[in-house]
Order: sequence, then C-alpha cells, then structure tokens
Amino acid sequence: MGEVKCVLDWTRGQARFPVGIVAMADLQLGDDVRSVLDALTEAGQGLVKGIRNTTAWHADPAVRSNPNPPREGLLRTDAFRTGAKAVAARGLSLDIWAYQTQLNEVRALAEAVPDLTVIVDHCGGPLGVGPHDRMDPENFRAWRDALSAVAALPNTRIKIGGFGLGVFGWRYADEALPPYSEMLANDWRPWFETCLDLFGPDRAMFESNFPVDKGQFGYRSLWNTFKRLAAPLSQTERNALFWRSAAQTYGIEELIFSHDHGRKPS
Repeated sequence: MGEVKCVLDWTRGQARFPVGIVAMADLQLGDDVRSVLDALTEAGQGLVKGIRNTTAWHADPAVRSNPNPPREGLLRTDAFRTGAKAVAARGLSLDIWAYQTQLNEVRALAEAVPDLTVIVDHCGGPLGVGPHDRMDPENFRAWRDALSAVAALPNTRIKIGGFGLGVFGWRYADEALPPYSEMLANDWRPWFETCLDLFGPDRAMFESNFPVDKGQFGYRSLWNTFKRLAAPLSQTERNALFWRSAAQTYGIEELIFSHDHGRKPS
C-alpha cells in the first residue's frame, strides 16, 4: 500500500480540496472486499467517503454509456450484496449508475441493506435510445414509477444531472451551436421536477457529470440551467440541491465549514 499512499501525497498541503473521494472497490469480491475498503480508507487519508462500481447494463447494444459495459445482473448477485454490506459497515455510501430498466434491482439492494446510503446517479437513468423513446409518455411513466419505488426507501438519494449522456437521447452536439441554459431548462424540467417530487430537496443534489457531458453543452450553461430550474424554490431548498444534501450525504459538511473558519451558513 506504500505505492498508493505515494500517489495520494498530492493531497497534503491542500487546504480545501478535495474534501471527499468516491473510490472504486469491486463489490463482487463479497467479504473479501473488506481488505480493499480498509486499504482505500488508509490510502485516502480520511477522504474516501463512498464507493462506486460499473453496473449500468442493458440487453440492447444501442443502450451503452460505457465502452466496456459490465455483465448483466451484478446488482442482483449475493456477492455484490455482501460487498454492499461491507461498505455500509464502514460508514461509506454507495453510488449506483443504473438504467431505468434496473431500478427494481437498485430498490431491492437498498431494501436489503437498510443501513447503506444508496445514491442513485444521473436521475436513475431515464433512457431515450434503442427501444426507449424519450418522448413516449409510457417510457417516461415506466422510469417515474420505477424511481418512485426507490425513492420510497429512506436510505436512498438522487443525483440530478447526466443529461448529456447519449443514452438519455438528446443530441445537442449535432446542432450548429451549443444550447443555451433556457433551452436546456425547458428540455429537462419534467425529469427534474419528477426527481424533486419523489425525493424532496433534502435527498436530492445537482451533479455536473463533467467532463463526460461537455460534448453536449458547456459547464457554465449547465449550472445556469440548474439555477433556472431551482428558481421557483425557497432559499433553503436551493441550498439543499446545490450543496447541503451532498455535504450531508457524503459526510463532508463539517469539513466544508472547518475550511470556512468554523462559520456555518444560516
């Protein structure tokens, strides 16, 4: 583990960043992942707050967000569930990137490990390619209903973002000019409002998904879009979406405030 520590020496002397790391540990190792989690915790110098694996899978080859997709059914295996319990035992969270067609597996995992905080990435993977038509009300309803079952569990959270992923179905990169935030807000509002309605602002957080999304729209336009979407909300709700929910979920709230001379916002 000396080599891993050496790689992370760059964190020394950094007063503010990073305040947390989501690392990778193969949960298919089952019980054996415990030693990996211990090594990550030590090498991360206290900054490792969560774990994420590659789990997004679909039977149709047109639905691909990873050039090297995982095998089918990882979220359902006993080994993965055992690994998830090891993550929970160490007080770490688990980020899950899964398509809407896998949300029943996400729900089953979160239900089986109630002391594990499960963070559903990219709006729960609403699909708009292959056999899924983004504009089809039935497709939207299927995503919403599956996500609703996940949101019913108190140990789940949602990240709102990832709209630049090709599997979502938008093709902004094909246009002559990049999209403005007003256009993006109009496009994304139904998905944003659904995530917010299901999880509430205290269990939802905006995410950039950069640099992956940068081929579709600009970073500034993205955050201006989020500002437009959140504009009707109260200041407390906006704070939750833009930073507080994430800080609480990943256990970095005190770290953030300590860097600001101990002052907490009202």
